[in-house]
Amino acid sequence: MVRMGLVRLDEYTIPFVLKVCADVPAVDKGREVHGVVFKLGFDGDVFVGNTLLSLYAGGSIEESRRVFEEMGERDIVSWNSMIAAFSYNGCFGDALVWFGKLRLSNGVKPNSVTVVSVLPVCAELEDGKTVRGIHGYVVKAGFGSQLNICNALVDVYGKCGKIEAAKLAFNEMGQKNVVSWNAVMSGIARNGLAMDALDMFRLMVVAGEKPDSFTLSTLIPVLVELEFFDMGKEVHGYGIRKGLVYDAFVGNSLIDAYAKSGRLKEASNMFHNMNTRSVVTWNAMIANFTQNGLELDAIRLLSEMQIRGEFPNSVTFTNVLPACSRIGCIRQGKEIHAMSFRKGFVFDIFVSNALIDMHAKCGCLTLARNVFESSIRDEISYNTLIVGYSETEHCLKSLGLFSEMGCAGLDHDTVSFVGVLSACTNLTAIKPGKEIHGQLVRKLLHSHLFVANSLLALYTKCGQLDIAKKVFDQVPNKDEASWNAMILGYGMQGELETAINMFDAMRDQGVEYDSVSYIAVLSACSHGGLVERGTKYFSDMLFRGIQPTHMHYACMVDLLGRAGLMEKTVELIKGMPIEPDANVWGAMLGACRVHGNTDLGRWAAEHLFELKPDHSGYYILLSNMYSEKGEWGEANKIRELMKSRRVKKQNQAPPLSLLGFPSGWSRAEKRRKFFAKIEEKTPAKEMEKSSLQGKSKGEEADIKQLRKSLAFKATPMPSFYKEPLLKVDLKKVPTTHPISQIEIHKTSTALIN
Repeated sequence: MVRMGLVRLDEYTIPFVLKVCADVPAVDKGREVHGVVFKLGFDGDVFVGNTLLSLYAGGSIEESRRVFEEMGERDIVSWNSMIAAFSYNGCFGDALVWFGKLRLSNGVKPNSVTVVSVLPVCAELEDGKTVRGIHGYVVKAGFGSQLNICNALVDVYGKCGKIEAAKLAFNEMGQKNVVSWNAVMSGIARNGLAMDALDMFRLMVVAGEKPDSFTLSTLIPVLVELEFFDMGKEVHGYGIRKGLVYDAFVGNSLIDAYAKSGRLKEASNMFHNMNTRSVVTWNAMIANFTQNGLELDAIRLLSEMQIRGEFPNSVTFTNVLPACSRIGCIRQGKEIHAMSFRKGFVFDIFVSNALIDMHAKCGCLTLARNVFESSIRDEISYNTLIVGYSETEHCLKSLGLFSEMGCAGLDHDTVSFVGVLSACTNLTAIKPGKEIHGQLVRKLLHSHLFVANSLLALYTKCGQLDIAKKVFDQVPNKDEASWNAMILGYGMQGELETAINMFDAMRDQGVEYDSVSYIAVLSACSHGGLVERGTKYFSDMLFRGIQPTHMHYACMVDLLGRAGLMEKTVELIKGMPIEPDANVWGAMLGACRVHGNTDLGRWAAEHLFELKPDHSGYYILLSNMYSEKGEWGEANKIRELMKSRRVKKQNQAPPLSLLGFPSGWSRAEKRRKFFAKIEEKTPAKEMEKSSLQGKSKGEEADIKQLRKSLAFKATPMPSFYKEPLLKVDLKKVPTTHPISQIEIHKTSTALIN
């Protein structure tokens, strides 16, 4: 019509056209209109300028800024438009800067729209100080009676964590509506005061205000946190009566509530009855399946979600990846990893942490480390890898990551310490373990239950029972794990009576026995040959309704077998309600080895050859049993069977009991005693004197280096090394050296265990 000359553009028409361009949005068409504005000379009109600001606010801040600076005349709408533009584009700091410029400008003062626009900016920045300043301006400017401003103040105080200020602003309101109640209730709930939020809802009902959909979507998570699930069902009923249950936010909250209460059927019904499902709805249902052990359903729902045309977001991946990790679905996990990479969510810290956790729990620590190295890292990232490595043979990497975490400026929390202490326990590394214990004391975390239990596991495995007892006595609320660690520790050290007494004291202290408790006490009875007592404890376990595991049966087989009760041992194995595993048959084979029973030994070994065909120790043990009885033909058959299956002899140290040490001693104690025996045979001075006589300086240096390599260190060596730790060329060892080459090899291999 303009081009045909039917309509003439003026300063009133152009703002309407620009507003339409902003609403559509059609920024390119708006730029054409902007060009017409210049041609017609309307660029100096304040109304046209304000509309141009609104047009560019949703697209380019720089264009908005340029239009604002070129305006010859500006009013409060111009300033409000700029503040809103910065806020809309996430430039919250700039929005506050422009609000400050407005306060300092001449002739234009902030109005109620300005206040309502700038308060959400303060909420995003959690800038309570600026909020108080704006609140003071509101009072001085006389805006304190305006309902929308008061509601905005209550809301922003809650989002900034100023609960008392939010309540004060709410109580001073002369007039309140449902938005006012929702603002104060959500602010209280957001800051973890669930019961106070519920009390505020009750006051709302007493005041006669009718809850709306926002009220219910705020209230339902509060009831979930308080575990008031029956009250949640009442709220659900109210929502059905008032027609609020069809609101997407209410429906999503109800799905989440039923999922967290373990009511899968109700959650599924709610999901399928919803008319419209957003990505939040699908995410809530995936989380429902993941939390309640339906991991495969969660993975299937991700596929169905995409078939229905809904695109997953970062929360979707964060919810479904734990399902993959729990059931070890590494293939599906890798597919989700690739999908998150294609969609650009792999760099989200929550997704990357979930990926690290999934790969680590599925045993793919190399992939987990790759994700770790290529993503933003926080405490959770480090903790996940520290714990992951601590459960494998790469325990040393846990210690390295623990140190790296501190150097990166991140704080170690209880998960960090539990993970690294677990690594020290597996390595029997007492020295770094004590250093970490010192850090825990300085951080006042040493009495935390999980941390204390990790310390108990470390000290008991390393044979430091005196320190373990001190840690145990300092734990305020001991649980089953605390007692179990001490019982196992005393059992390993051969203090069997003390272990059994602690088992009895555990019940006297009101701590219930669990499965591990009976493993600990049965192991102690087995080492002490206490058949009657062990049998009594096993019967007591069955009476308490604790289902025996393979480890319980292995302990009983070892107990009866050591005592020579082979018939009862066979009856026990044949009467097991579960299929015996390698631990049970291994205990049987060990008992047969002690008593020279080759018939039962062969029976046990045949099962072990099926369960662990690549384990050389079982072949060698059975072969040795035949050799000791002079049945060389049978011994050779076992050796030939081992060769035909291409089973290689493992490079391990001989059993420590063959070195003359009681089985109850810790490995650290055995190593110390072993080196003490060597020192008794060869005093240090005599060794030094004999090794250096008649040698050149070069030879003396070689011998000193060798002696330094052989020197015993306080820190035990990692148990997972399969190669001798002493990398010495034996041909270069002087023949006059007091320790022969055979002794060197024994010394190096003894360190392995």
